[in-house]
Amino acid sequence: MTRTETTGGVSLKVLGALVAATGLTLPWLAIWLVGGAHGFSTLTTVAISGIGILGASFLLTWGAETAEKDVPRAFAIAVLAVLAVAPEYAVDALYAWNAGQFAGTERGIEAGNLAVANMTGANRILIGVGWAGIALFTILRAGAAADTAVKKQRGFLADVVTLDRDIAVEIAFLLAATAWAFAVPLGGGIDILDVVVLVGLYVLYLLVIIRGDVDEAGEEHVGVPAALQQVPNPYRALTVLALFAYSGLLIFVAVEPFAHGLEKLGTSVGIPSFFMIQWIAPLASESPELVIVTLLVLKSRSTAGFNALVSSKLNQWTLLIGTLAVVHSIALGQYGALMFDQKQAAEIWLTAAQSFFAIALIVDFRISVREACVLFVLFASQVGAEFLAIRGIIELPVSSYELLLMFTGLYVVLGTALFVARRDAVARLVGDVSDTVSGAISSGGQPQSAD
Repeated sequence: MTRTETTGGVSLKVLGALVAATGLTLPWLAIWLVGGAHGFSTLTTVAISGIGILGASFLLTWGAETAEKDVPRAFAIAVLAVLAVAPEYAVDALYAWNAGQFAGTERGIEAGNLAVANMTGANRILIGVGWAGIALFTILRAGAAADTAVKKQRGFLADVVTLDRDIAVEIAFLLAATAWAFAVPLGGGIDILDVVVLVGLYVLYLLVIIRGDVDEAGEEHVGVPAALQQVPNPYRALTVLALFAYSGLLIFVAVEPFAHGLEKLGTSVGIPSFFMIQWIAPLASESPELVIVTLLVLKSRSTAGFNALVSSKLNQWTLLIGTLAVVHSIALGQYGALMFDQKQAAEIWLTAAQSFFAIALIVDFRISVREACVLFVLFASQVGAEFLAIRGIIELPVSSYELLLMFTGLYVVLGTALFVARRDAVARLVGDVSDTVSGAISSGGQPQSAD
């Protein structure tokens, strides 16, 4: 390249992309810094904060992809997943805090139920909309034929997205967390044992993947990540940290007004507040994750995209649940389990059952169009039926609690049948995980980075 085409080894085109993405975040950052969000209409607030989240999602994706040169790809994706769902942590922590701060009052009891409802809603959206939607988008989008992860199959809606076998560890830990989640409601609340087990699972997972090798011959990057990977260390590492810090901050300060703005827009058209908090707010807070994965798929990095979704589900199903109990206890001023009512117990069982079924779908490291459709239809039918009943459009022959238990049973039956039918795939998964864990234990050192 000529001198006019580069700046410090990075092309002007790449700098332009970085400036453009950062530019999307600046309007909301300026509004937040001067405390002027209250001066705008709800629609304007949602639009500006949403655009800011979009820009931050670009920066976050580029940072994670650049980091793959220096750390194991699984670890880079895990960091990406945690940062991408940080908005959901922030929104849910707010309800958990209120539950502790107003413990013993009607407001505190309601906040505890809302914390659980928001958490279960976010987890089910991540699978019912995220996993299913991204799988369908990957297969049906223009240019899918050029994606090596997409395989054409004979039969009705039989085309599949093949998944990276390197996510065997994530699937195994997710299955373990799901099994424990079925027991969480039995104690009547999220307590210290749940925190120790679920957070412990995630810490153990990180210890395993961080000992992996840096994959220098992995997927070839293009555009901004490819250019940034050519920057020598320590400047490359500082760039990655700066992208993570800035985008994480922007998402953190934008997501609450974005989510609450959507809630207000929903309630203004007659959607019940509780329904909005369980479904619309999580959908808003999950938006950075869905945008990030969509960007990866558009770059024909479907494998990395789906890996990020699985990793996000794992950290939400472990760290998020643990975060609720910890934040609640801090607000309370002493240790206390986060309590919830019978309906929220059923919500947790249903969320665990959906997770169980989804894992059964991908235990053979592939998901077809029809499987993704079933995943989405089951999710949408339960949410849709409950919404129509709340609005008085239909009258259900069973209570809301019984409806949740019925769908829980359906997911468990379907998931069990799939695990039995795919027992060979399960055995292979166990072997892969055993080899990975053994290798991590025997390595005893940190992965070497590549310059």
